[in-house]
Amino acid sequence: MTDQGDSRAFDPGFKGPVVNRSCTDVLCCIVFILFIIAYIILGLIAWVHGDPRRVAYPTDSKGHFCGQKGTPNENKSILFYFNLFSCTSPSVLISLQCPTTQICVSKCPEKFLTYMEMQFPYSKDRRYLKYYSQFCKSPIVHPAKSLSQIVMDDDCPTAIFPSKPFLQRCFPDFSTKNGTLTVGNRTMFEDGNGRTRNAMELRAAAKNINKVLDAKTIGMKVFEDYATTWYWILMGLLIAMLLSWLFLLLLRFTAGFLFWVFVLGVIGIIGYGIWHCYHEYRNLQEQPNAHLSVYDLGIQTDIKMYFQLRQTWLAFSEWILKTGFVKLVTMRKHISV
Repeated sequence: MTDQGDSRAFDPGFKGPVVNRSCTDVLCCIVFILFIIAYIILGLIAWVHGDPRRVAYPTDSKGHFCGQKGTPNENKSILFYFNLFSCTSPSVLISLQCPTTQICVSKCPEKFLTYMEMQFPYSKDRRYLKYYSQFCKSPIVHPAKSLSQIVMDDDCPTAIFPSKPFLQRCFPDFSTKNGTLTVGNRTMFEDGNGRTRNAMELRAAAKNINKVLDAKTIGMKVFEDYATTWYWILMGLLIAMLLSWLFLLLLRFTAGFLFWVFVLGVIGIIGYGIWHCYHEYRNLQEQPNAHLSVYDLGIQTDIKMYFQLRQTWLAFSEWILKTGFVKLVTMRKHISV
């Protein structure tokens, strides 16, 4: 039937509005398809070449995992840094890796000791050698190498400091003494390279490592969440898909009912929003400084301060009223149906 109520004769050549239809946003569709393909390729590469254990376990400089069962480092679950001061480099935050030799150890150092200090009492007391060799790449039979050779070969650290395990890594044992930062009750100590360092320098290096660990911890938490809840995620996606299909099916038969529910819901939300803004506006009438404007208050870091102004709630109510009016006006044609 036409708008005038006249019947239309059958026309076998009439194809309706379908005849002039064509694809729109072709470029956007191509970009979307390319994105999906790249996403699938990236997922396949990560599945084939990735190793989630690198997120869960610390690794030494050779890529061996610390503390993983069935490996030579099974009883060495803590990562030890040879030269923690090198972690102050800005490149640490870019590469997420401290540029120093890292090995797996069973425990962290508990005292100050340099390689040179270990060499002198070696002939009289081999306990220094045995203790120091725990933090070398391989056990030391006798400390015959000079300090320069040790540094070049990178076999042992030039010095060790009192540390404690944190997140499976050896971190300096910081404490405060009379308001002063100390490491193992010392503020100054030798770094094994002939330089005297202080606790503040060591803390700067530890802070950079913490930033790297924070970035890695986020990845580890995401991986753990996916590993423990993947079946719930799949169930949620399946339920969402079924509900979407059910909604589309019901929309075919209950479109009018759902439309009026939506309209009445919008009116209800507008009414409640205006009432709440009026309620807050009235309660602030007796409050001091509530009459100030946003311009008088200026820019504040605490957003709650703006909620103490009557002007804020008046602006909210005006915005809700205008938004709701525009929403209802855009649906006026449907309301008249």
